[in-house]
Parts: sequence; C-alpha cells; structure tokens
Amino acid sequence: MGPVHHRPELLTLATRYALAADHRDGDAFADVFAPNGVLRLAAPFGSGPAALQGHAELATVPRALERYTKTLHIIGTAGYTAGEETANGEVYCVAHHLRDIDGGVRNHVMYIRYADSYRRDPEAGWRIVERVVHLDWSERRILPPGS
Repeated sequence: MGPVHHRPELLTLATRYALAADHRDGDAFADVFAPNGVLRLAAPFGSGPAALQGHAELATVPRALERYTKTLHIIGTAGYTAGEETANGEVYCVAHHLRDIDGGVRNHVMYIRYADSYRRDPEAGWRIVERVVHLDWSERRILPPGS
C-alpha cells in the first residue's frame, strides 16, 4: 500500500464514531461502517455479543451505553496504511464511562485500541469494513461529590 494521503478522511471516521457513541446516535454510529460492516470485541470484554454486523445491529451500540450517565471517547494516536480503495489502521482511544454511585461518580476508564480495515465507496466515501476493539487495560476512579 502506498502513502497515506487519505489520513484526514480516515481519522474523521474515528472522530465520527466517538461522537456518535457519546451522543447516543445509533444512525450516525452505523453510518461510519460499510453496510455489512462488523464490530468485534476482543477479549477481555465481558457480556454481550462478541460481534455485531450490519447497520441494524451496529445502530444498537450507542443505546447500550445508556447505562452510563455520560461517556467521553478521546481519540489519540492513529496510524494507517492505505491504497486508493482499501486501508488498514490502528487507532487509540481513552474512553471515560461515568456512573452515579452512592452520592459520587465512578469513572471506568478504558484504554482501547481499534484495529480497523476500511473501504472507500465512490459515493459514500471511506467506511469501516471491520473494527476489532481491544481493551489494553482499564481502571476505575471514584470522583468526589460535585465533580
């Protein structure tokens, strides 16, 4: 694969994914994927299906985040190899998941790596064909009341 002149467009997909998750927008979330795109959860993710495929299933992901008071997915390092029609990438994310508990707030912080494959559609632009979500590590923080 050649130089990565498509980097801005591919990084935009990661940003759109994070925003759709945090805004609980199922349609926008599914739209970053190809129509038959796949989202896979690598171990050690717990409950739920290990893979979701197609826009109808993918659109349910933001709803699953409703158990949290708020989420914040921060996109970081990203590297890509790309041709004209296909690409592969690795995108890092720090994801905060807030939940009210006993007068305070618990923040479950996940350090995530997305291993992606992409395809460029002539009309829709770049879309994720497959995203494998790797949880590298996580931590739980208790925030004081009023945080």
